Amino acid sequence: MAETDDLFGSGATARAIKPEAAPREAPAARRAAAPATPSETSYSAADIEVLEGLEPVRRRPGMYIGGTDEKALHHLFAEVIDNSMDEAVAGHATFIDVELSADGSVTVTDNGRGIPVDPHPKFKDKSALEVIMTTLHSGGKFDSKVYETSGGLHGVGISVVNALSESLEVEVARGKRLYRQTFSRGHATSKLEMVGEVHNRRGTRTRFKPDEQIFGVGAHFRPERIFAMTRSKAYLFGGVEIRWSCAPELLKPDAATPPTAVFHFPAGLKDFLAAELDNEKLITSQIFAGRTDKASGHGAAEWAIAWYPGDGFVRSYCNTIPTAEGGTHEQGLRMALLRGLKSYAELTGNKRAAAITAEDVMTSCAAMLSVFVREPEFVGQTKDKLSTAEATRIVEKAMGDPFDHWLTAAPQEASRLLDWVIERAEERLRRRQEKEVNRKTAVRKLRLPGKLADCSQTAAQGSEIFIVEGDSAGGSAKQARNRTSQAVLPLRGKILNVANAGREKMAQNQQLADLMQALGVGARSHYRDDDLRYDKVIIMTDADVDGAHIASLLITFFYREMPALIEKGHLYLAVPPLYRISQGGKTLYARDDRHKEELLATEFKAKGKVEIGRFKGLGEMLPGQLKETTMEPSKRTLLRVGIVDGEIALTQDVVEQLMGNKPEERFRFIQERAVFAKELDI
Repeated sequence: MAETDDLFGSGATARAIKPEAAPREAPAARRAAAPATPSETSYSAADIEVLEGLEPVRRRPGMYIGGTDEKALHHLFAEVIDNSMDEAVAGHATFIDVELSADGSVTVTDNGRGIPVDPHPKFKDKSALEVIMTTLHSGGKFDSKVYETSGGLHGVGISVVNALSESLEVEVARGKRLYRQTFSRGHATSKLEMVGEVHNRRGTRTRFKPDEQIFGVGAHFRPERIFAMTRSKAYLFGGVEIRWSCAPELLKPDAATPPTAVFHFPAGLKDFLAAELDNEKLITSQIFAGRTDKASGHGAAEWAIAWYPGDGFVRSYCNTIPTAEGGTHEQGLRMALLRGLKSYAELTGNKRAAAITAEDVMTSCAAMLSVFVREPEFVGQTKDKLSTAEATRIVEKAMGDPFDHWLTAAPQEASRLLDWVIERAEERLRRRQEKEVNRKTAVRKLRLPGKLADCSQTAAQGSEIFIVEGDSAGGSAKQARNRTSQAVLPLRGKILNVANAGREKMAQNQQLADLMQALGVGARSHYRDDDLRYDKVIIMTDADVDGAHIASLLITFFYREMPALIEKGHLYLAVPPLYRISQGGKTLYARDDRHKEELLATEFKAKGKVEIGRFKGLGEMLPGQLKETTMEPSKRTLLRVGIVDGEIALTQDVVEQLMGNKPEERFRFIQERAVFAKELDI
């Protein structure tokens, strides 16, 4: 054989093998002859493990019940009672008994049809009961002929309970005979035996005790949690009575959980929600509740909804299974409520509702929702989240018309609810705006509004800001002011009426943004009096009807957005003159027509021509005149804006009547006070 260098040697050049060399080995032969590496010898066919029966459940319980913690432990009880609830919902069971024993075991009994006990056609040496208890993916819920709707669809629930139980016993009363079989850790420990005849009993009784090898030594059911889970099932189906009993020694002396109780709630979720809210004050006096039957399509829905001044919550269920993480049925609920409120707002002409979202509707909404769906799809075996797309349509269609009718049947309460939701929307937009401002201040210092002529002193005490109408008046005020302590902020024309404008519209209003930025205190619940840059905030407008209107709009803004500014005595109205009266070397100023007549009668009796000039606005006054009459602290008159003690509710009603988005309220207000206006010669 001709020699050749190692092809992978240290830099050697390979030489071709001569033709007379011995025939080379086939690749397969070379591979077979090659010595095995250590990694290959440590992993062979003998390492391939096949888990049979329920052993996969015991090896990996987290795949089936989410873990081995307390929540997973109580999930075992949920799987068992869900089977009994399926019998009740299908119309075959009228009661369920739940008993928590002193030894830590729990027993669930129903009077349904009972688990079949005849030989299984595929496993002839086993009964159907044993197959169900010891085989994954077995049961009667794959075929909708047996259960139109059910909570267990994967066929693993009761077999998982068996796999993770130290002991489990099943009794079946069926065909006037009583059968019993025992199990432990996934295996049958006895044959199915016929105990005897029974004439007044039917259904299934399952008694089991969780395995400490899985859940840890000392792991046990909490009575209060089992009690709550049991009671919730009774609320979900008004046609079933659930009887609860617990060994007294398991209950704490001061526990609220009773040793015995009977649950039967014909009103279903409405009773459930009323019990959860207890004595909470509701935004509307009635709970919005209703239900549809299964004849309405591929599923049915039941709901109970209320709004209250607290944190909202939604508790949803599918085929009586609690869906803690929500899902498609909750999406249908949110869409139905949002659509209904927006439709009602459009019907009543409330334009402020344009900004509301589902988030605003649900912020303080307490809702219970239960759906029954054929062959539902869940995210994971623990069924915490529903993913059936059809559930969205079922709920939205079921709730749509009833919610519309509920709103229109009680317009006053519907308007109260709509206003409440709009306030939540405005609060959300305000928080978003503040976040944007805070984000800006993190990278640069905010500049004060460009038209603001600020005073030189930095302390708020003794300083004041004049809010004036227009650049012309602003120019005169800037010349007339004391630059040390007086600031001037001109606004262009009439500001936005915040009483009937949405938060989104307010956020886009530059004049209001400038005003809030100049004051620096924030709005509503974020108002900070210590951050107020001026001791006095003075509204200074023309002494005519237009000026009074602008002043009203500004007062409304402060009342709605910064009520604390009024309560703490910071808001004032300037009183500029409307007339200038002169005779010879004597000059006086009159606030209005009545004041003018009074001055003419008392101060200008001497002979000589009296000249009367009417100011068309502050912008026409000379800076000296404006300073002398309106801005000089020693000579001016200021009116402090306040709320009379005990008349807060009356003040709120008047603001809503005069400045709100209901013109009929303004018309009624004027009609009721027409005589008063006439007496004042208005």
